[in-house]
Amino acid sequence: MRFLIVIFGIAAAWAQPPGVAQIMARVAQNQSEALEHRKDWIYHQKQRLRFLRGNGRIAREEHREYAVAPGVKGVKKELTRFDGKYEAKGQLISYDKPGYTYKEIDIDGELIDEMSDEMINDESRDGIGNDLFPLTAEEQQKYDFKLKASETYRGRAVYRIAFEPKPHQKSEEHNSMWKGEALIDVEECQPVMISTKLASKIPMAVKVLLGTDIKGLGFSVAYQKFDGGVWFPVSYGGEFAVRAVFFYKRNISISMVNDDFRRTDVSSHVAYATEEK
Repeated sequence: MRFLIVIFGIAAAWAQPPGVAQIMARVAQNQSEALEHRKDWIYHQKQRLRFLRGNGRIAREEHREYAVAPGVKGVKKELTRFDGKYEAKGQLISYDKPGYTYKEIDIDGELIDEMSDEMINDESRDGIGNDLFPLTAEEQQKYDFKLKASETYRGRAVYRIAFEPKPHQKSEEHNSMWKGEALIDVEECQPVMISTKLASKIPMAVKVLLGTDIKGLGFSVAYQKFDGGVWFPVSYGGEFAVRAVFFYKRNISISMVNDDFRRTDVSSHVAYATEEK
């Protein structure tokens, strides 16, 4: 009988989840607390950035690998491996350092380096721009959230929550251009998967005056739980097409994978700090 009471109790709790505001408040709190837990870990990160021409051929591609040490105020990265290549006159030519440009006006070379710095190496908790995924208490203030469903994802109970900018926030000026969905772990109120896309189209005036259009702009990030209840982003990526200044056309993909997560000790932190100097 006690077993049945427990089962019915769980079923009742599942049928009547807490309000979305309560869920997101716990998520924000957990995001803040995660800063302290993550600083005791290091991991390996792989990045791939690829620019394709309209005909599907590679215009530019870079692979980067980093040793990553999270901290309370952000992450510290050490580049451990790099290889890149660009197309010129039908040939793919290799280069071996970030930020390389092979001509005076090299849009691909400048843009691919900026994308890595701003979209993957951001000075934030995960190295991923906070404004892409509204999880912190500060970012949540700019968005409306709606609890769509309770379901199971990879064996864990999750809430499916949709979000979009509040009506007065839908502008680049307010840095809240995104809408999307988040899967939130029911038991721990931690994000499991988040996907975003532009909340509004690029104004026609911008397309006409600047010759710029972006299609399919969106990103996704997946999180995983590790020993001690620490959650980390394990994959991140997006694909979109850029049409700019009337002649520049690229299909762009960006991806990041984190693996080889390890706890550190005091000596590990000292060693890493010494290497940086």
